[in-house]
Amino acid sequence: MLAKLLAQVIFQCRNLLQFPREDDVDIAMKILVQWRSQGLEDVRLVNYSVLLDLPGSSSNTVTLKNSGECFYPNGQQCNRETKMLHSQDLLYSYAAYSAKGTLEAELVDIQYGTVEDLIRIQAITNVTKKFALLKLGQSPLLYKLSLLEDAGFGGVLLYIDPCDLPKATDLADKAFMVSLNSGGDPSTPGYASIDGSYRQKRLNLTTLLVQPISTAFAKKLISLPEDTVQKDRCIPLQLPATGKKIIGLNIQSVTTYKPISNVIGYLKGTVFPDRYIIIGSHHHGWNTYGGQEWASSTAIITAFIQALMLKVKRGWRPDRTIVFCSWGGTSFGNIGSYEWAEDLKRVLQRNVVAYISLHNPVRGNSTLHPVASPSLQQLAAESQSFSCVEKTKCSGSNVSSVQIQGDSDYFINHLGVPAMQFSYEDIKTSENSSFLSEALFPVHTTKTEELDPSFSLHETIAKLTGQVTLQIANEPVLPFNALDIALEVQNSLKGDEVDVPQLLAVASRLRDTAELFQSDEMRPANDPKERAPIRVRMLNDVLQSLEKSFLVHRAPPGLYRNILYRLDERTSQFSVLLEALEHCKLHQSNETIQAALSEVLNSINSAQVYFKAGLDVFETTLAGKK
Repeated sequence: MLAKLLAQVIFQCRNLLQFPREDDVDIAMKILVQWRSQGLEDVRLVNYSVLLDLPGSSSNTVTLKNSGECFYPNGQQCNRETKMLHSQDLLYSYAAYSAKGTLEAELVDIQYGTVEDLIRIQAITNVTKKFALLKLGQSPLLYKLSLLEDAGFGGVLLYIDPCDLPKATDLADKAFMVSLNSGGDPSTPGYASIDGSYRQKRLNLTTLLVQPISTAFAKKLISLPEDTVQKDRCIPLQLPATGKKIIGLNIQSVTTYKPISNVIGYLKGTVFPDRYIIIGSHHHGWNTYGGQEWASSTAIITAFIQALMLKVKRGWRPDRTIVFCSWGGTSFGNIGSYEWAEDLKRVLQRNVVAYISLHNPVRGNSTLHPVASPSLQQLAAESQSFSCVEKTKCSGSNVSSVQIQGDSDYFINHLGVPAMQFSYEDIKTSENSSFLSEALFPVHTTKTEELDPSFSLHETIAKLTGQVTLQIANEPVLPFNALDIALEVQNSLKGDEVDVPQLLAVASRLRDTAELFQSDEMRPANDPKERAPIRVRMLNDVLQSLEKSFLVHRAPPGLYRNILYRLDERTSQFSVLLEALEHCKLHQSNETIQAALSEVLNSINSAQVYFKAGLDVFETTLAGKK
């Protein structure tokens, strides 16, 4: 079946999805027609009316009060010619859901906006109502903005340091879009935007005026010559300590209700039709931001549907139901996936087995970057050994559990569903490159062809995704590893920062219980007597909920509620504990660290109790019972 997933097929599917600029509903309708034409019978269009923050009629502007010069976000001077030439790109160089209006204030360089940066700046100046010159990267944008808002800043100019930009790109003179929305329709937080829902008046999600600017414009503000990036080394940007820079910022985005559409297709399972493996891609209309990178993810999912339906026509069906999703509203804060999941929350809590993400699968061409929940890491690693087309570009790829962008968010952080994603990336240029994918650049359609002209990387992602999907859909016992969860927990407690005896003790008990459970999990494979359908079903019910215990009640903005995922590859500890330690430095109080330790302790203890209860599956005598 996977042999049908060829580069040429994906290329053809992508060409079918190259639409001119259209709105979300029209694009979704065309995807629905494509999926139905492949033979997928149960395909639905699910619409929601949601609050979007869109650009105003003219671009946001930055004015240097010292000289009186006016600039657009990309660093070009305000004039009619520039406006006409780059109108769409200029309009969409903004922060969705930023505060609106004008502000004139001093610009303060806070580098990456870490707690150390804030402590250093607050020791030498009063930051109230001033502008922060902030670099994207190192930690989630929403987390950094929450620190700046608490400190009293009035606005933020956001940019990417030239030393952090991927070497093979020409993005220095381009501004970008970011979303300040943590997820879903802001007017219906925690519940679905169905007809009749109460709409909260949340026009801005922050008090800060936030404006992304290009790297070239940041250099202009700092008054640096163009050759700052040298061949042998790179000098990070820094505002000179001498002389005040006063700037004016004008933001005029508009909040309005718009329809967004999800395309949902079902391939029903024959044995466990009420158990779902969800594969998610996304689409977006209204603007060219992100270019049509979404067409790559939708092309892969469409090619996979085509390969599956060829086999369905010959009588094959998966054991579990496969749900294909193309989400709308992703660039505004994963709105489509949030609304659908909130709409179907009770069903999904019971039925979803795993989420496989196809969010931006080819964003570079250097290395394969597999990310998986701890329980799926072994499956992800095994699949690479026989599904990789270009072996040189995926050998030795380490599978990690780190935060990722895209529509897997709700499934990981609200439902505790095991998730997996394969993508190709460029080699990170610096240790600060984490979270740069939060920026959406105006990438044009030729970009994908430059990254992967033969579409062999697309083929690899398609085969890896197809391989793991079919294994999860068809194996009698779900291929989830309980012991790997316990090992990940113990690894996250290494180091002096979290040397708490109670935590270490409960983590040790979790590992002991997981080892017992893991050996029980193998019994149906090793002993035909243990394969009674009711016993296998009971075992699978335990397996699909292994990670639900690790959702903490609250996490700081931008950080995962699911504590099994680390911030990035540089960190090994639980992110909520690391953040609490930083909070302690900033506020000289250990109350936050005590609360975070309690949350983590209760999560690990809850998991241990759950694993132990799972051992009862094989305590029951089923002989003679139907």
